[in-house]
Amino acid sequence: MRIRTNEYEKKHLRIGIVMPPLSKISNIFLSSLIGILSSISESIYIITGNALQEYDDKDKVHIYSINYKIKANTFTKVMNYIYLQLRFSYMIMKLKKKVSLWIFFSGGDAFLLTILTVKLLSKKVVLMLGGSFNPRREMESNKLSYILPPLRRIACHLSDNIIIYSKKLVKEWSLQKHISKISIARRHFVDFDKFRMEKKLSERDDFCGYIGILEKWKGILEFTGAIPKILEKRKDVKFSIVGDGKLRDEVKKCLDINNLNYKVKVVGWIPHDELPKYLNELKLLVLPSYTEGLPNIMLETMVCGTPVLATSVGAIPDIIKDGKTGFIMENNTSECIAKNVIRALEHPDLDRIAENARKLASNEFTYEAAVERCRKVLENFRQ
Repeated sequence: MRIRTNEYEKKHLRIGIVMPPLSKISNIFLSSLIGILSSISESIYIITGNALQEYDDKDKVHIYSINYKIKANTFTKVMNYIYLQLRFSYMIMKLKKKVSLWIFFSGGDAFLLTILTVKLLSKKVVLMLGGSFNPRREMESNKLSYILPPLRRIACHLSDNIIIYSKKLVKEWSLQKHISKISIARRHFVDFDKFRMEKKLSERDDFCGYIGILEKWKGILEFTGAIPKILEKRKDVKFSIVGDGKLRDEVKKCLDINNLNYKVKVVGWIPHDELPKYLNELKLLVLPSYTEGLPNIMLETMVCGTPVLATSVGAIPDIIKDGKTGFIMENNTSECIAKNVIRALEHPDLDRIAENARKLASNEFTYEAAVERCRKVLENFRQ
């Protein structure tokens, strides 16, 4: 689905995107961003690593993929990190006449050498930051995490604009001194041709699920640890874990030790097109993350008429109001998750909460609304 944009508005808005090497999940984020920018730009140039797919509009979307391998020891990791940025910078220099502004997306804000290259070429730098800052996530996902905060501070100083998903993130990212160049613009939208309610909540079993990557910062181990505690009080509840990641074996081990395989179905990565089928079977989705931006899976779940229980991180509390459009838990300990899963499943107005959430997501997260939010931010950079 695409909306019509005045061709005059598109003219001369030629966007470049810098993004670190892609994973399966980050490729989904990038696809979503490209879908939005395609409606407001004349052309899009993407520099990334290990690109996983091509895009339909090859005349407009140009991908420059640089192969990247993670090295084992710290020294080679640092040198490889620098070399990758130099290769990105070289591509940016080649594209100097084709790009009006560069968006540093999903971790690209730490590519300081590449940002400096853009500034030296007198081009605009836009940082599009992700979720709430969490040191634990940084330490787990990147062994170079100790050098990232100073790099990001310099990047924020050099940038022309910083896009975040929620006002709440200003404090979490320590962006108070950059408030004059901060814009709130959510790139999120839901494909309503794929995601919709097919099965009424009252017709579903008490089926509780987790969907996401299996890493510590997502709270998957805490969710797995909550399952025996839930079953102590609600033996009728069934569970599913959809996704893959570093902790897959640890999750399976935990289920084996507690003899829970008969109650929990562990599914690996599934195609995005198959998610609506899973979401229409769930009575509750649990997002026990330590950090998030604004998870698209939450919005897709809401559109399918399924309530969400989540931690109060990132932009989640902007959307989920406890007892009104979903459920918020105080923390993500297994005890807290178990208590709140039972609270949600036994809530007397669960159908009303699910319907409130469905209407909210359906009204605010259309493709048209996402395009308009980005257009308002980027229109000032048209040349």
